[in-house]
Amino acid sequence: MSVNVLFAAKQSDWAEYEGALTKALRAVDVEFTLSAHSAPHCTPDEVDYLVWSPNSPVQDFTPYSRCKAVLSLWAGVERVINNPTLTQPLCRMVDKGLEDGMVEWVCGHVMRHHLGMDAQILGQNGEWKPHCPPLARQRQVTVLGLGALGSACARMLRQFGFDVAGWSRRQKDLEGITCFSGEDGLRDVLKRSEIVVLLLPNTPETENTLNAETLALMPRGSFIVNPGRGPLIDDDALLAALGSGQIAHATLDVFRIEPLPGTHPYWTHPNVTVTPHMAAETRTDTASEMVAENIRRGETGEGFINLADRKNGY
Repeated sequence: MSVNVLFAAKQSDWAEYEGALTKALRAVDVEFTLSAHSAPHCTPDEVDYLVWSPNSPVQDFTPYSRCKAVLSLWAGVERVINNPTLTQPLCRMVDKGLEDGMVEWVCGHVMRHHLGMDAQILGQNGEWKPHCPPLARQRQVTVLGLGALGSACARMLRQFGFDVAGWSRRQKDLEGITCFSGEDGLRDVLKRSEIVVLLLPNTPETENTLNAETLALMPRGSFIVNPGRGPLIDDDALLAALGSGQIAHATLDVFRIEPLPGTHPYWTHPNVTVTPHMAAETRTDTASEMVAENIRRGETGEGFINLADRKNGY
């Protein structure tokens, strides 16, 4: 029996996704009818799967009474997890392309700060300045958030030789990574964190994880790399810590308001690097493969992967 798959994400993405989803669904041997929300092949109560993103025109899920799962193209689900009309299973996007992109971005900026590359790249003024950075094994790096993306980054940083620690709300066990958990664990891990990478979900519990108190726990002259969520950082507290030298530099890819307003002080701060939410872009081909795999699982009775946890908010 054919399943009805409705692409209810950003309409401008349909041109790319139509071919990629078709190819991926054929590869998993699922009979399907695929259409876009702008030109559906069926009524809402006949849709079996919604391929969805937070900027979708679909915000009321009530009409999709037959829908077996909402398959998000975004990793973050904070915009929809508490939607009272969403009664269907919700699957986050965690695919190999997104994961690889995040790992590459994180490792690039951690290595940049570890080696002090800005001083050489941006400071070519004709003055010879010898510099011998520490080896990776002498640098303590911490990843806050040990979900799929955080764990992947922590493992790769460990392969570079860094002394890597990780923190999560609940205790995790990763080979080669010193894992901390809970409020006391957060305080303990920050005291040893020369470079902090933020990859926590955006929940009421994680908002302002880095604030005046927690920033003061870090070794003076530490670095922050945030490709996770903007609200994880108290912006005023970070600017104050940058001004005092407590934090040497912050590389930020995510913000409370996006695009970041042109008047925001981050743009002109000499010790802040702004990147335009580019650390983990969803790749059409690998995202489509993940969507197709979850549809295959739904049709064969297997459990969906990357299910969002409504209780925890991510």
